[in-house]
Amino acid sequence: MTSICFYFQVHQPSRLRHYSVFDIGKNHYYFDDKKNKEVIEKVAGKCYLPTNALILDLIKNKNVKASYSISGTALDQFERFAPDVLESFQRLADTGNVEFLTETEHHALASLYSKKEFVEQINLHTKRIKNLFGQKPKIFRNTELIYNNEIAKLAESMGFKGILAEGWDPILEWRSPNFVYRPAGTKKIKLLLKNYKLSDDVAFRFSNKGWTEWPLTAPKYAAWLNSVQGQVINLFMDYETFGEHQWEDTGIFNFMRQLPHEVGNYNIDFKTPSEAIKMDSVAELSVPNTISWADLERDTSAWTGNRMQQSALTELYKLENEIKATGDKELISDWRNLQTSDHFYYMCIKYFSDGDVHKYFNPYNTPYDAYIIFMNIINDISQRLKNSKPSAYARFLNLMRKIK
Repeated sequence: MTSICFYFQVHQPSRLRHYSVFDIGKNHYYFDDKKNKEVIEKVAGKCYLPTNALILDLIKNKNVKASYSISGTALDQFERFAPDVLESFQRLADTGNVEFLTETEHHALASLYSKKEFVEQINLHTKRIKNLFGQKPKIFRNTELIYNNEIAKLAESMGFKGILAEGWDPILEWRSPNFVYRPAGTKKIKLLLKNYKLSDDVAFRFSNKGWTEWPLTAPKYAAWLNSVQGQVINLFMDYETFGEHQWEDTGIFNFMRQLPHEVGNYNIDFKTPSEAIKMDSVAELSVPNTISWADLERDTSAWTGNRMQQSALTELYKLENEIKATGDKELISDWRNLQTSDHFYYMCIKYFSDGDVHKYFNPYNTPYDAYIIFMNIINDISQRLKNSKPSAYARFLNLMRKIK
């Protein structure tokens, strides 16, 4: 019997205010609280609250199971601006049918730039999920499904039992994403791969009237799922698919409400990722080059593809040791919030097939505006560093490093 594994990414960045060159050295607050509050309240009403209520009902009446990765930046904003959203996720946790995954606390690209920071953010997020939802995550999901063999090895060394990645055709070759794999070079950790075609039918094509399969109904989709050969169909998507990307009037909520009944007619059940990885892995899968779930290329070029992005990332991570040596919690927090992948996505200058996507999600007039604002903040951070003295403990650690 084939199972469905639902995984939903829940993320909101801490958006930056339009920080000008005249703010440098005078104003150290970088975030647009007004815009962040507006977005959270809007998406809470359109997506988070109604979708959580729907999933809770499906759990109680149809034994649906689902998993979530909620970024620390989203959790921060739920706590500040929408505590009812956080409470609704906690009610889902209480059912026992929902699993929460670990990611980097600030939805960062640290896996590409700093192993030390990457591990620290994973630990921060793991602890936070345990405190909020009473679960110690067993499954790791990296920012934007960024993945390669080395990331899988590191996740295994940290005690994770499973990891998620994109089921991208070039890495699979003749294989199917609908099976459990073992990452190359690991011993125990299991790999779950997104079925991007079936996931994107819901996440991106559902309301597209130009799509040859429109309208997508629950009976039609259930029949497609039933035709799949394999162990598990991994349906991974942004949670904002429901109500935000696909508006309520598209029928997305009715589709989701009917789907469990329709797949039940085919004896298809639901599993969490931790349940799915109990299945035997069918083969080892090697992914030496870094992939993600973004854009047509499924690489990291959405965040690192041009000189602006590369410059911003280099300058940001260059500050790591000095920032941490200060022991200044506010300064470290600001620096970590600047690591959120969205800030670099906004600097993307790719056009043609991917341009509309980057333009739609971009709050700036141009990618160059995003870069200028970000670098103004980096300049202010650098000035704050000059005026900040390392804590006694940090000075001790630096001394010990020099002795070694």
